[in-house]
Amino acid sequence: MTTARGALPLDGILVLDFSQFLAGPVAAMRLADLGARVIKVERPGSGDIGRTLAFAGRTADGDTVSFHAMNRNKESITADLKKSDDLAYVKELVAKADVLIQNFRPGVMERIGLDYESVRELNPSIVYASATGYGSEGPWATRPGQDLLAQSVSGLPWLSGSAADGPVPVGLSIADHLLSCHIAQGATALLVRRFRTGEGGLVESSLLEAMLDLQFELLSVRLNDDSIAVKRHGEHSAHAFLAAPYGTYPTLDGYIALAMNPIPKLGELLELPELTGMVDPQQAWDEQERIEALLAERFATGSTEHWLGILDAADVWCAPVLTLDELLDSEGFAAIRMTQEVERRGTTLTTTRSPLRVDGQILSSRKAAPLLGEDDERVRAEFPDAGRAPARDASSTADLDAARAVAPEATA
Repeated sequence: MTTARGALPLDGILVLDFSQFLAGPVAAMRLADLGARVIKVERPGSGDIGRTLAFAGRTADGDTVSFHAMNRNKESITADLKKSDDLAYVKELVAKADVLIQNFRPGVMERIGLDYESVRELNPSIVYASATGYGSEGPWATRPGQDLLAQSVSGLPWLSGSAADGPVPVGLSIADHLLSCHIAQGATALLVRRFRTGEGGLVESSLLEAMLDLQFELLSVRLNDDSIAVKRHGEHSAHAFLAAPYGTYPTLDGYIALAMNPIPKLGELLELPELTGMVDPQQAWDEQERIEALLAERFATGSTEHWLGILDAADVWCAPVLTLDELLDSEGFAAIRMTQEVERRGTTLTTTRSPLRVDGQILSSRKAAPLLGEDDERVRAEFPDAGRAPARDASSTADLDAARAVAPEATA
């Protein structure tokens, strides 16, 4: 069902979304899914680079499908911040907003005059959320903040694959998506503080911090024991720091995944006497590749469904390794109701929904991503420029074109 907006936790909250492409826009969308009103502020003519930078090259109704997926539930206005009138208008909105989200490189918002300190003068209680590639200080601060690049400097690609492989990056924008969660969480926490004390605040995070947080187990162990090193294992292993049988194994018609399970129990269930006697847990480490090879040879003699029938009945931690098509056709995917339909100008798109349920209700909406400037006239009428926020000298916005150019590199 479509949730009534007034019943949602962030109903009445106004968010200005200055961000582009993924991490910032998805953070804003997460707030929109929780009931906030999100107004996307875009450059006239071109707008968010995500409108044209297509995932898999697919577009719908003039925008990329990925843009539709990341900007549902929003309004769009356009403003040329090199123009004093437009800058004054935007500052008028800022003065009335609850949250501002931006993902420019460090220094860009200062040149525009919309950095946190400047914005706080206009609106002392505002919650200001800033997403960057690598933070605002240090030798990497001005490097392009893009997902693959952030994964790479974090060391993450060396945790997947086998000892025979080169680096294996995660095949999704995991840094961007995790950063969007952190920014949305931080903004929501500061809103709670504001409701308690009246005090706004600044929340900051970066792609790199999101990647480091993801590796908290590894980093915590390594920081307390410098003998720890990443040593990937055989071709079936799924984790550099977990012993056999943790991994994926080919069957006659697909693959099966095994999590942490007692080796002797697997030996009994799979009729592998070589494994039943391995009662010493250390053997799962010392003989890891041999154990994995024995399992792989055995699983290859039967279908995935056959082995799941045996292992599931014994409460073994296992699962089929589904392809995308198999996932979409599965009963499990249907049961979780993770999709929704949105509409724009006669075009209907199926997207994912918010992964949250509130009071037992799925959060969903039929409002599609906005057209560029779709809400210009209505929002300008609602928030007329009364001159409360005079524009800075035009020289303060001389770098706006450069700012726009680097914005997608902040958290692409």
